[in-house]
Amino acid sequence: MSVFTEILEKYWGYKSFRPLQEDIIKSVCEGNDTLGLLPTGGGKSIIFQVPALYFDGVCIVVTPLVALMKDQVENLRRRNINAVAVYSGLTSEEMRIAFDACQFGNVKFLYLSPERLGTELFLERLKTLKVSLLAIDEAHCISQWGYDFRPSYLRIADVRRFLPGVPVLALTATATPEVADDIQEKLLFDKKNCFRKSFYRKNLVYIVRKVEDKYNYLLKIAKKQPGTGVVYVRNRKKTREIASFLQKNGISAEYFHAGLTSEYKDFRQQQWKNGNIRIICATNAFGMGIDKPDVRFVVHIDTPDSLEAYFQEAGRGGRDEKTAYAVLLYNNEDIANLKRNLTNSFPEKSYIKKVYNALGNYLQIPIGGGKSRPFDFNLSLFVSHYDLNPLQAVSALKILQRNGYIELTDEIFTHSKVKFIVDRNELYRFQVAKAKLDPFIKLLLRNYTGIFSNYTDIDEKMLANYAQTTPEVIYDMLKQLSSANILNYIPQKRTPYIIFTEERLDDKSLIFSKESYEFLKDKYSQRINSVIKYCTNNYKCRSRQLTEYFGENNLNDCGECDVCRANNKRAEDNNYDLIYDCILKTLANQTLDLETLVKEVNFGNESQVDSVVREMAQDNIISLDSDGKYHVV
Repeated sequence: MSVFTEILEKYWGYKSFRPLQEDIIKSVCEGNDTLGLLPTGGGKSIIFQVPALYFDGVCIVVTPLVALMKDQVENLRRRNINAVAVYSGLTSEEMRIAFDACQFGNVKFLYLSPERLGTELFLERLKTLKVSLLAIDEAHCISQWGYDFRPSYLRIADVRRFLPGVPVLALTATATPEVADDIQEKLLFDKKNCFRKSFYRKNLVYIVRKVEDKYNYLLKIAKKQPGTGVVYVRNRKKTREIASFLQKNGISAEYFHAGLTSEYKDFRQQQWKNGNIRIICATNAFGMGIDKPDVRFVVHIDTPDSLEAYFQEAGRGGRDEKTAYAVLLYNNEDIANLKRNLTNSFPEKSYIKKVYNALGNYLQIPIGGGKSRPFDFNLSLFVSHYDLNPLQAVSALKILQRNGYIELTDEIFTHSKVKFIVDRNELYRFQVAKAKLDPFIKLLLRNYTGIFSNYTDIDEKMLANYAQTTPEVIYDMLKQLSSANILNYIPQKRTPYIIFTEERLDDKSLIFSKESYEFLKDKYSQRINSVIKYCTNNYKCRSRQLTEYFGENNLNDCGECDVCRANNKRAEDNNYDLIYDCILKTLANQTLDLETLVKEVNFGNESQVDSVVREMAQDNIISLDSDGKYHVV
């Protein structure tokens, strides 16, 4: 047993790695910069977590998915592995405490959102850390040719200057050959070193249907195909509509989207994972970090705008290696919407400048100010206030992000936090002087440890239950203690953030490079056309269409997708006529037993010939004589 397998079994309980995992781990542990391309469900997190536990020091993990970051930190801590996360939305003191833990504690993993990479605080503290590995999740985000480019990822190359000799491990589920090369170039690999797992999923059957009544077609699938399913759509309203439609037709279903509270999302995911909900109807907010092995079908009601996104979402089916179905439903309206998306995704440059100026005014940032400051940002209030087209406004913000002017984070839910800012002696004197607050202070001290040295998550509802009062009363007492400078209280909130990565500029200084606008617009057009081609190409195997898009050109037809089955049927129909004619010709001047007759026919296989012979006998075209030989009637 290798040392890596020992680590795997000790912390995760597995006795062996999945294909390619250990090869990538060995490459990294030999000090090589390494890119791993593994389709969804390939076990990417294990690949950087195992070598991090093998090395001395802390592993820095860069990921844009805050929810997934927090989930992985919690999972590692449950395994008694110390991990911390730093992302926009934390206070400067919370960040300082996290960096102190990395420097002086036994932290093995520092999860970092990409926009923190360029901050002075991080770069100063980086010099004090013993870093063993730099792991880049969702590595396709560094490539301008990828479908989810994020300019903040480009700062990773600058960070490498401070980490001589530290290997980089880049991981992604979806990358074309062009994007894979670009990732390695942007991350300053010494030499190309890419491990690619085949994108072919032999147990996943791809089906495309041109359908007008999608809801009833979905109902047919749900009734015919047993097991758990996921239905993907593009907007939140439709998730509720489809879930309600399925429920009314006796199918267990619920909806999921980014607008739900974190608690409700967790509750819905758990219900679905446990089998209490059979079908989850969701936007693309559902799926990150979800590893339910027995998903039997994934249905796309709306066409995605890239094959990368489709492949990743469809790939959530059949992770138990048993047969699962990925069904894409489309019609002419979907094709028109995809083409319309090009205009919405790349509005005119004058419109983008209008959005940028509106954003600066909305956040009250003066020209020349705002750099590196995070601002709470409510998109719906912003577009409503300035009467902007929501789709084009979001696209304008993304283009501004690509050009490095802003960073728009995912919606983040943060629990309420408290930290005492006085020592125990001073707190005791306060308790004596303010007897009414004494019981509540004791309640805090009984229920939360480390509250003098760290910000600690608290639950106002739980405290209210213990104190037999209301959350409003608890909130008021926390505010009193905060006003008296006894503790710092940060109420819970749920909001995305916008960060101005550069000082606010005037119109003339706002420049959009050809690479970040015209070239990307052309790439986006190519991606949309690839989706349209996938939907409408009824001649090439679906699996081959997908794998060839990702650079694999040597695979055979899968034999199971809708195209292969149609081709097989056409071949069978063609063979039937050829076999039929050959039987008549062979028996024209002779009688033959079945075995000899089958051998004489040159078309199809033995079972096909046998089947045609029996049908012809039933139809009295040929007949069997008393000697057991066939002849023409």
